[in-house]
Amino acid sequence: MEITDLLLLVVVAQSFAMPLSSLEETKKWLLAEKYLRRFYNLRAGLQGTKTDRSSDAMQAKIREMQSFFNLQVTGSLDANTQELMSMARCGVPDMGEYNHFPRHLKWQNTIVTFRIVNYTPDLKKADVDRAIRNAFRIWADVTPLTFKKLHEGKADIMILFGTKEHGDFNPFDGPDGLLAHAYPPGRDIGGDTHFDEDEHWSKDSDAYNLFLVATHEFGHALGLSHSTDPGALMYPVYSYSQGYPLSEDDITGIQALYGPNPRHRKVKPKPDAPNKCDPMLSFDAVTELRGETIIFKDRFYWRLHPQFAEPEQTLIKSTWPSLPNKVDAAYEYPEKDMVFIFSGKFNRHRLILMWALNGYNLVEGYPKYIHKLGLPKTVRTVDAAVYIPDTGKTLLFSEEHYWSYNEKTNTMDSGFPRSIEMDFPGMAEEVDAAVYQYGYLHFFHEHTQFEYSYSARKVIQIVRTNSFLNC
Repeated sequence: MEITDLLLLVVVAQSFAMPLSSLEETKKWLLAEKYLRRFYNLRAGLQGTKTDRSSDAMQAKIREMQSFFNLQVTGSLDANTQELMSMARCGVPDMGEYNHFPRHLKWQNTIVTFRIVNYTPDLKKADVDRAIRNAFRIWADVTPLTFKKLHEGKADIMILFGTKEHGDFNPFDGPDGLLAHAYPPGRDIGGDTHFDEDEHWSKDSDAYNLFLVATHEFGHALGLSHSTDPGALMYPVYSYSQGYPLSEDDITGIQALYGPNPRHRKVKPKPDAPNKCDPMLSFDAVTELRGETIIFKDRFYWRLHPQFAEPEQTLIKSTWPSLPNKVDAAYEYPEKDMVFIFSGKFNRHRLILMWALNGYNLVEGYPKYIHKLGLPKTVRTVDAAVYIPDTGKTLLFSEEHYWSYNEKTNTMDSGFPRSIEMDFPGMAEEVDAAVYQYGYLHFFHEHTQFEYSYSARKVIQIVRTNSFLNC
């Protein structure tokens, strides 16, 4: 049992003699200390005692972790940092030099063998085989490597499912938390990949997707360390996504070790995660959600919370698996505690759809076609949407025009569409995203944000789009 675990037991034993707030604070710091020891090489205090939370070493490791995850670097255990520490993730340390082996190891042969030692009861044997085979194929697509399955004997990569201490003195921690770990290429345990059997493994978005976790872990087994890009498969925190799993960052990393695929197989990598302080940043959609602000960009969203100093970036699919990877417009109707999402283009292949969310759950009966709102079928896209609480109307923007929708009667107002340029003087002719806050409309077009007074009917100021993200 680790020192931190023993200390936690002592805290629980003394809980009746300690105020609840003090107990929670101590527990928070002990869990943070355990996280930093495991992933950032935080060393124990003198004679193995716990680390002083105010020590230079503790604060330095918190800053190191915050820098890795692109959080605000404060050295303090703020809400953003605590939340990220609580997320399900890979068990491999984030800083390469702290791993069990030195970095830049690679397999010397282009044929790498693997063997599945045992199987999880969560899935059919054929589903496990398929997930493992497809995970290896992802890396084979972008390298000269081929992977050969062995049914007995010692393979380069030995794959097993185990719980707690499972034979490598690198124990798992029960449900959630650590999902799996793998060792860099090398002899004996090198390359071996272990999955926590205390997790529930799936072949879809239910629980933890074995294919995605396996593809990540095999990246380690081939020699990759963790990536700081939230869009990369090698990012340490688990998130569910569909489609091709590798980003440019993943492909660049693996090809630096092995070179490209000589068969010239074409792949379409996922786009890298957008940088919130890119001066040319544009938004896809913005909405309120129960007091928070959600900003969609590509397959990601930023979450602005009043208690968080910095926005938190997450994959859309990791929170809402049923939503598309690209959101075109969104708005909240707080009276019904619902957020409406729009996505798609009107053409001969596809119609624009709308989804309804109640908090973080999809409302039954959705998605629906947008013409159910009363929009004409000639509308080719919904670029932005915003609800105005003062009027009870939702404005829907499409190209150079907009419509007004009455939320109480569920009907479109007459006299629309109207011109954006005519009704919102000083604005751009088109709108990418919009949100209403504290009596002001914030319109976003490309890398420009227009703050518009709805009562005065004029633009108050023009700033860069990313100023909305504290840049």
